[in-house]
Amino acid sequence: MIDESISQLGLPFFGLTSNLAPQYRAGVFKQIHEIVFHGNGGYDWYTVYNMPLWLRKFTFNEIKNYHEKQNDMVKNQGKDPNQKNLINSDGTVNTPEFLNASKDYKGKTSYK
Repeated sequence: MIDESISQLGLPFFGLTSNLAPQYRAGVFKQIHEIVFHGNGGYDWYTVYNMPLWLRKFTFNEIKNYHEKQNDMVKNQGKDPNQKNLINSDGTVNTPEFLNASKDYKGKTSYK
């Protein structure tokens, strides 16, 4: 009779199981890639791979928060109701707005 100690998780050891290891490994490499890629040259792969986990998670979250704030600023930049756009969302010129905006410029457009 073999006496095996089994934890409450149902495993005789603590660690990654064979079906979870690839998912965890892919997540780690994705996190390292994001830090190196979005770190603007401030980090190399070897340095990020050897960072303590708490520091790597902190760095990843700070870069993520920075880019989310930048995206929000870009999205909110064009939402001013008083601001008029001369180019439509499909890339064509908004003719009525262009005519209204060009009324202030009466005179020669080029000087020879």
